[in-house]
Amino acid sequence: MSDRIFGVIGLLLSVFYIWAALIIEESFLSDAVGPKAFPIIIACVLGLASAVIALRPDPEPVWPSLARLAEILAAVVVMFLYAMLLPELGFVFATMLAATYLSWRLGSTIVGSVLTGVGTSVGIYVIFHLVLGLSLARGPFGF
Repeated sequence: MSDRIFGVIGLLLSVFYIWAALIIEESFLSDAVGPKAFPIIIACVLGLASAVIALRPDPEPVWPSLARLAEILAAVVVMFLYAMLLPELGFVFATMLAATYLSWRLGSTIVGSVLTGVGTSVGIYVIFHLVLGLSLARGPFGF
């Protein structure tokens, strides 16, 4: 039953998304495709996926235990803290802390988690900031 409810909500969301895309005002300087095409494509994919979920639901789900739900909640809290601390700590340190914790909770050892966190943050920094020239949050040390 929960899959059908989820599928119907997804269908309603896709209809709303198409309606919202259709009321976008176009500028006289728009390209041939226009600003409406991409949101409509996303809404169609969402609608098709939701229809499949609503018409062919899985058997009733087995919900995780309370301890597992607490771990999921902790991961959500880490992501909120990441967003809040990003301007204060900077991209490299905030990403390193978040990636370290999340990889540890996914089953890595402490040393492996730290190496994953450092590698992830430095790797993304190098690719996005140094190679692509995108601006990332600067921390107290300037990176």
